[in-house]
Amino acid sequence: MKHIAVQANDFDPGTELARLGNYGAVASFTGHVRGDGGLISMELEHYPDMTRRALDTLADAAMARWPLAAATIVHRVGTLRPNDRIVFVGTASSHRAAALEACTFLIDRLKTEAPFWKKERFEDGSEAWVEARKADATAAGRWA
Repeated sequence: MKHIAVQANDFDPGTELARLGNYGAVASFTGHVRGDGGLISMELEHYPDMTRRALDTLADAAMARWPLAAATIVHRVGTLRPNDRIVFVGTASSHRAAALEACTFLIDRLKTEAPFWKKERFEDGSEAWVEARKADATAAGRWA
């Protein structure tokens, strides 16, 4: 089972975990907006069809690489504030290593392959588009 959602509304990690089902191992990651450096908000933009295809492709790649029973990706868009939930990734397998590795794979690859554009707004009135980070590319590259 695969579940992909791109939405403005918040999500409940407990609901998303339950959606994964009852298998030997369930792994998940919930990301929150950081409030570093006086950040007051982050605007996430995307092209819905392009984003959906990219997330489907990532989930399919994880399900082909590991023996997963389920994979879930939920990503928010719109205006988010520090501490808001921004992303949920969950995987389920009858094997612990598969669930953990696939979850890590998905979050690493999301950071570099999902077509989201992020603009940060700060207390001093400045704004900046978030640039790709070398550390994210390095993390994603280990799965090549």
